Amino acid sequence: MKNVTILGSTGSIGVNTLNVIRQHRDKFGVFAISANNNMALMQEQCIEWQPAFAVMTDSDKADTLRQMLGQQGLGTQVLSGTEGLTRVAAHDDTDYVMAAIVGAAGLLPTLAAARAGKRVLLANKEALVMSGRIFMDAIRDNQAELLPIDSEHNAIFQCMPADTHAGLSRSGVRRILLTASGGPFRQIPLDQLHDITPDQACAHPNWVMGRKISVDSATMMNKGLEVIEACWLFDTGPESIQVVLHPQSVIHSMVEYADGSVLAQLGNPDMRTPIAHALAWPERQESGVEPLDIFKVARLDFEPPDYNRFPCLRLAMEAMQTGGTATAILNAANEVAVAKFLDEKIRFTDIASIVSLTLEHVDNHPATSLEVILNDDTAAREFATSRALKMVA
Repeated sequence: MKNVTILGSTGSIGVNTLNVIRQHRDKFGVFAISANNNMALMQEQCIEWQPAFAVMTDSDKADTLRQMLGQQGLGTQVLSGTEGLTRVAAHDDTDYVMAAIVGAAGLLPTLAAARAGKRVLLANKEALVMSGRIFMDAIRDNQAELLPIDSEHNAIFQCMPADTHAGLSRSGVRRILLTASGGPFRQIPLDQLHDITPDQACAHPNWVMGRKISVDSATMMNKGLEVIEACWLFDTGPESIQVVLHPQSVIHSMVEYADGSVLAQLGNPDMRTPIAHALAWPERQESGVEPLDIFKVARLDFEPPDYNRFPCLRLAMEAMQTGGTATAILNAANEVAVAKFLDEKIRFTDIASIVSLTLEHVDNHPATSLEVILNDDTAAREFATSRALKMVA
């Protein structure tokens, strides 16, 4: 029996993780769960799973949840804030940590799990986007296990040889083919992007996701962050990664080998597949996902990305090439811009403009410590916020 801590249990990844665990109660227990502000679902999860700990980001919400659970006669201990998150992530009784908190808020608890030598099921991109070298060093130095949950990175992991620590070329790998659906605006006329609404941007054609990541998919910033993540996960550079638009989202990614072979991982677009894989690895287990009907799929289409349509993808790849805190600055500016767009304070096309201007005006430093990274993160957020105030939706 493995005890699982789920950071972000009320989000899409968290709910799907509990769905998979529900099918394998003989193998996994839920030790701790956390949420940002979804109090109703958090209470339901606590009643069903009766975890040892529950964590709310806000201390007032934690007090409210504590009272609610007390009235139910539950013994779950309620914690709050980053301190609570890091405590459950590194707890001696935690075996696996599902890192599914969206944004920079997930960085410190995910890093705490790595430093505690846990199996980290990584759905939080920012741990690598903001502090890739520090995070990967923590995984290596503490003999932690790192299993990617993003469908693309999980697919690459499954298609890679067993040992890639010597580098891609020495493992016989020529390049990584990172697939992307292209989101809802792959074919919309460019002059219509200016008037896109938040609801339109969140209507992904293939995946059910939260609003922030849905907007990132629409701008393809999500794919840019995945390029950065893949560089750290597989110890390579963006020059060895080709982004491929694949609107069916059936091939989740591919690995091309020096002998001309290309290995691909296919499946229905359902996050329970990579979650079940990472929980059971190196074994396999049922996920509850509908089997892929290859005859129903019938065709698979591929095309290169248009950087004029998706400037955020280009900005992310350039930030990775630049190095230092550039990727943390990129991520911070994007988080601010997406939040402003979802609040209808700026237009869809302003997101890339704000990110570009922030990268130009905020100083980039060597990413030698979390203090440096977080300082530049703060500076980027302040600059991006000031630029957003000057734009009118």
